[in-house]
Amino acid sequence: MTAAFSITDKNRVHPAFELINQHYIPALSAEFLQYRHRATGALHYHLAADNDENVFLVAFRTQPMDSRGVAHILEHTALCGSQKYPVRDPFFSMIRRSLNTFMNAFTAADWTAYPFATQNKTDFYNLLSVYLDAAFFANLNELDFAQEGIRIELENDKPVYKGIVFNEMKGAMSSPSDQLYHTLAHYLYPETTYHYNSGGNPADIPDLSHQDLIDFYKSHYHPSNAVFMSFGNLPPVELQTAFEEQALKNFGKGETLKSVPEQRLTAPVQVEDVYAVDSEELAKKTYIQFAWLLPPSTDIKTRLALRLMEGVLMEHSASPLRQYLETCGLGESTSPIMGLDDSNFEMTFFCGLQGSEADKADELEAGIFKVLQEVVSNPIDSNQIEAVLHQIELHQREISGDGMPYGLTLLLNGLGSAIHGADPLDVWQIEPHLAELREQLKDPAWLPQLIQQYLIDNPHRVRLTLSPDPQKSARDQAAEQARLDAIAQQLDDDKRQQLIEQAKLLEVRQAQEDDLSLLPKVGLADIPAELHIVEGQTTSLNLAGQAAPFYQYAAGTNGLYYQQVLIQIPDDVLQSPLLGIYTSLVGELGASEMSYLDIQQAQALVSGGLHLGASFRSDIQDSDKTSSYLVLATKALNEKTEALGLLKTAFEQLRFDEKDRILELLQQRKARWQSRLSGAGHSYALQTASRHMSALARRDYYNAGLPALVWLKNLVQNIEQDDVALNQLIADLQQLHERVLSLPKQFLLVAEQEKMASLSEQLAQVWQQSNNELSNQTQALEVAEHPVENSDIAWLIQANVQFCAAAYPAVPVNHPDACPLMVLGPYLKNGFLHRALREQGGAYGGGASYDGNACAFRFHSYRDPRLSETFKDFAGSIDWLLNEKQEPHQLEEAIMGLIASMDKPGSPAGEAITACHAMLHGRTPEFRQQMRSKLLEVTLDDLKRVARQYIQSKTPVRAVVAPYAKSSELQELNFKVEQI
Repeated sequence: MTAAFSITDKNRVHPAFELINQHYIPALSAEFLQYRHRATGALHYHLAADNDENVFLVAFRTQPMDSRGVAHILEHTALCGSQKYPVRDPFFSMIRRSLNTFMNAFTAADWTAYPFATQNKTDFYNLLSVYLDAAFFANLNELDFAQEGIRIELENDKPVYKGIVFNEMKGAMSSPSDQLYHTLAHYLYPETTYHYNSGGNPADIPDLSHQDLIDFYKSHYHPSNAVFMSFGNLPPVELQTAFEEQALKNFGKGETLKSVPEQRLTAPVQVEDVYAVDSEELAKKTYIQFAWLLPPSTDIKTRLALRLMEGVLMEHSASPLRQYLETCGLGESTSPIMGLDDSNFEMTFFCGLQGSEADKADELEAGIFKVLQEVVSNPIDSNQIEAVLHQIELHQREISGDGMPYGLTLLLNGLGSAIHGADPLDVWQIEPHLAELREQLKDPAWLPQLIQQYLIDNPHRVRLTLSPDPQKSARDQAAEQARLDAIAQQLDDDKRQQLIEQAKLLEVRQAQEDDLSLLPKVGLADIPAELHIVEGQTTSLNLAGQAAPFYQYAAGTNGLYYQQVLIQIPDDVLQSPLLGIYTSLVGELGASEMSYLDIQQAQALVSGGLHLGASFRSDIQDSDKTSSYLVLATKALNEKTEALGLLKTAFEQLRFDEKDRILELLQQRKARWQSRLSGAGHSYALQTASRHMSALARRDYYNAGLPALVWLKNLVQNIEQDDVALNQLIADLQQLHERVLSLPKQFLLVAEQEKMASLSEQLAQVWQQSNNELSNQTQALEVAEHPVENSDIAWLIQANVQFCAAAYPAVPVNHPDACPLMVLGPYLKNGFLHRALREQGGAYGGGASYDGNACAFRFHSYRDPRLSETFKDFAGSIDWLLNEKQEPHQLEEAIMGLIASMDKPGSPAGEAITACHAMLHGRTPEFRQQMRSKLLEVTLDDLKRVARQYIQSKTPVRAVVAPYAKSSELQELNFKVEQI
């Protein structure tokens, strides 16, 4: 887009709004427009861009002053029906009746947002109508509060707590890193809203009443307390017409909540606390965490200055504070909470260690402050500063959008500023502020003074030593049970009957069929005929006289280029248990004459990082074959062509003589993997259930799943104690490296058209002396065989809820039944599993899907309070399909959701990379378009046929990821029990 792209003046603003600011942002190719609603004072920020993926969000300043979860439960309940759309579940119904590219709702520490995105204009206004009505005219039915939030039901005549958010937060708060953050916030913020858990503490959630929810809604969900944001090519006047007619005309001026500063500590605080760990292995499981409270995030100059301070101290492993934390030997890894957090009203700076011991806290604190004092006392290397500024610029220029829509990413980046009363334009256009920063850096004392003022001399500092407590889970459970027992003692016949009646009423409400004609929709007729696939061109690079395939994709990358080297790997490399470790070393170890500190600094100066990753897909026709590539990748600003040569050096001349560094990296890998388990329990359950249904599924389970974590733990323990074992590991890694170096290479370049020729020429020069023939000099690696056994497996981890999965062998993706199986997944989820698992069962999520890599059809639940009942619901969905009456709209909705997912746009670079990788894996544009067409042809009879053929009367492989306390119950259910 050019600066000329804008809406004409006469159509720019609705009479109910006034335009108060307008600015073109070259770096975003977007025009910034800020409006104020005259009657309520609500602000509307619009980024006008030449982009069909239009985005909207409305956000409210929500500042709960307890941990009962009112903001979070309100976010859920507001989406359960409204004045204009009095159906029980309009949010999930619209997900199915829409071509959205994103729909969700978020509860943050001090705001709640309702965003969506779509490429279809009709769909946009449909969703806008539902979202506006949910936000401003929610019904907040008491039974929906009971379902989504908290209720008491009788089981075996005894009271129990139930509720989706209650179970969600039980799952969330079982994560050690979540316990760490909320314990720290409790001490860092003594008085403001951040002192509390806005998501809800499971111990406090039962104290919330339905009336509390209504009162919070009335005091917080008013336009005067709201921020409207939009992005895309729809005229603001159209948006504002909808805002006004569908919501704002009904409101006058209300209260706007203000963020308030925290009462400052006059001296640092040292606290000790515990977190739950259901294991007797307590060594090296303590977190030592430091946090400083900083100035408000609303001052962009201070915010950028502190981002620079953070970068100089902790940008990468060569930065002094991070280097100290990684090498001090006082813990296994840096803390999961590190760096500058500018999301709250007042910023914070974090650092610390995990995998430590409580008696190391004093030594660690002394070491941290020694490093800070040394940085302040000596001139700061100008390359360190330039590297941080370079990373800020690269991040600002890059067009994202491969995970979340690009426009939504931009809006969320600016939302914090808008919520806290600052100008989001300062976040979206930082170039003038960076120029001021460079002027301040001319004074060599300026940056050290920041460190002195905000870290060394800042009395608002908390040191938290969080130790593992194997009894905490039992105490928490006992406290909950004691509370329920007290309730039981107070239950007379009338109260008992009330609970029974409420449960019946909820069951009736959950079973009722909504009149979906009340909701707007788009249909299959609104789906574009063709799948948009980026086209590139294939040429070749000359490598030492050998031609290497070279894929070029021209894209609007906003001044960046993306370069990859693609190496197809044989099965012995794919099956190596060391492959994941090996790929993680590139960019983290030294290369050639450079130490790892040198290479960390060099890549930060010229690139967005150097990475060796992998791209694996099952063969499209044979589940016993895998298409496997290693992907050596970098991205950089167009002028930073040095990244091309640095990538080659970091890969080809990787050093294996940095033994201490290798050990540090493996300790970090283990600690970080363990800390992420509870957030991905469903993924591990699915992986375990389908582990023998394709060659790739088998490889992923043993080499990247929970058995691999157990293997890694044992490996780290061994090499920590045995230098001979460490030397052997390094020798094995070198052998793997030599094997990979011997393999032929292919090349991918994504860049702007005008830069393609010059970048291609430089790429050819960098690689011209490299051999690209398959070498016979290296022997195939020895790999272990894994026996095929299809027992039901349960993995025990630190968690408070379950993650259940069941898998059935299916077909490769090119089989005629693959498309009906793809549609069957969302069909079962939409029509049966959502209600059974989430609404009635209390799980946070769940569903069914066909997986083309595992060549399996799989069911799963997420943060689930149940076990055996969930597996019955998985089977029940097939009975429902085959024996109950089915409605035509259900098939259309299932197909539409799949097509919307296929059509979802990515970033310009991401779409090109996806197209190239898909082609290499046999998913050609013709194949993908043909699959899309076949999906549109699937019938209800097809679904019933594949359900009978592949699922009904077949025995699934079951898997569960569950708390340690469930061991006996799982054994009784005939699961083979494993544990981390």
